[in-house]
Amino acid sequence: MTTSSEPLPRDDQNPEVGLLDTSVVIDLELIATERLPARVAIASVTLAELGAGLHTTDDPIERAARLGRLQVVEASMEPLPFDTTAARAYSQLVALVIAAGQSPRPRRSDLMIAAIAAGNDLPLYTRNPSDFAALARALAVVAV
Repeated sequence: MTTSSEPLPRDDQNPEVGLLDTSVVIDLELIATERLPARVAIASVTLAELGAGLHTTDDPIERAARLGRLQVVEASMEPLPFDTTAARAYSQLVALVIAAGQSPRPRRSDLMIAAIAAGNDLPLYTRNPSDFAALARALAVVAV
């Protein structure tokens, strides 16, 4: 698995590139390399979620582990931003969630990550594929 700060392709010519959901980043050490794309990207929203996660535990050992994970991710992966293209994709994804009879409110971060994947024409690799089931028409979701 390699990471890079150079732009990712915006077509389907390289299926070996994918965006990792926060759930995958958290469990990265537990996931077999063959189950992941050869070249990975993360969303800026994932950095926000990892940073916020530091404040959601009172266990100092768990907090230290989370901080270590965040530092490794920040040092080794260049996140894709939530930009204008992602903002446009986000509104479409919200529409799909509502059409599926679900509320987009508790899914905001997931929808923003999915919008970054959709806006960059990348499949989304996740440990929680059911969280993205309503989005199947808009992007490829890969369960790991």
